[in-house]
Amino acid sequence: MPEEVSADAPGRVNLIGEHTDYHEGYVLPTVIPQRTCVRMTRRADRIVRATSSAVDGAGEEYEVGHEAPGRGWLDYVQGVTATLARQGVRLPGLDVHIDSSIPLGAGVASSAALGVSLLRALRLILNLGFDDVALAKMAQSAETDFVGAPVGIMDQMASSLGRDGEALFLDTRSLEVKRVPLPASVELVVIHSGITHAHAGGEYVTRRRESFEAAERLGVARLRDADVTMMPAIEALPPPLNRRARHIVSENSRVLASVEALRAGDAKRLGALLNESHVSMRDDYETSTTDIDVLVTIAQARHDVYGARLTGGGFGGSIVALAAAGCGRSAATQISADYHQRTAREPIVLVPLR
Repeated sequence: MPEEVSADAPGRVNLIGEHTDYHEGYVLPTVIPQRTCVRMTRRADRIVRATSSAVDGAGEEYEVGHEAPGRGWLDYVQGVTATLARQGVRLPGLDVHIDSSIPLGAGVASSAALGVSLLRALRLILNLGFDDVALAKMAQSAETDFVGAPVGIMDQMASSLGRDGEALFLDTRSLEVKRVPLPASVELVVIHSGITHAHAGGEYVTRRRESFEAAERLGVARLRDADVTMMPAIEALPPPLNRRARHIVSENSRVLASVEALRAGDAKRLGALLNESHVSMRDDYETSTTDIDVLVTIAQARHDVYGARLTGGGFGGSIVALAAAGCGRSAATQISADYHQRTAREPIVLVPLR
């Protein structure tokens, strides 16, 4: 087995299908150019020493088998080794260095990319036999069970299985994946609003709890099992449970329609679905913010943009816009400038790369 390895994994942007994955619904992510890279060297002892280019200082360390949460960014490393240990993998000590171009809290799966890149490196250095789906499941377990962020499986599946130039149509119940090429007639624009978010607590957790309460009142285990024929029962739920269920049920339908639009090369239809999704996230799931709405509105107003929406868990993060081919770079530049002028925030263009 090698003494030193390196591995990486991409961030992702979700085209559509927000807050559906923890209800075993449908999602449609694609990877972005930004990646997290891990360099890993075997040690003779049982100490894991981790450093990150994003964090000043000499690094952090812990002993394998004595992982304990509450140490900030190190928890994502500890979570991975603790998850492997629960599966019977005997781990040596390790020196781990992390370098990432994925902005934190931007809604583009920086934590999933870290988990996936760590597990890819461990798979190499320990010659482990798990496949990419199993890897994604372990990365999710590390984040939910150890870090305490109750995320769905989408981010890890996208980072582990996603490829450039295609969307990943994922059924998060069966984990069946279908690869849908992105048509040459469009370009994606992804802009970080400058507002960071976190999923380990706060409103994200509240939305998740409300959605499961809505499912229970509807008599289903997951809102994947509710469909548009149940809208009368959904509308009869008390607020805000009716709105939470309405978003997830309608969002699942929008994902299916978006896959059809992509396959048909129908950019106008796909753009309209993105716009509808943003309204649903803003009004029914209430995960947008005033400044995010400004950013989306600026993008939607352009003649060379078919549609735009908040992407990711919300309460900050990024937007995704569908631009006409050849217009993505100029659209991203002007949208960012207009947004800065109106909000004084400093946006970051993630796609297309400058």
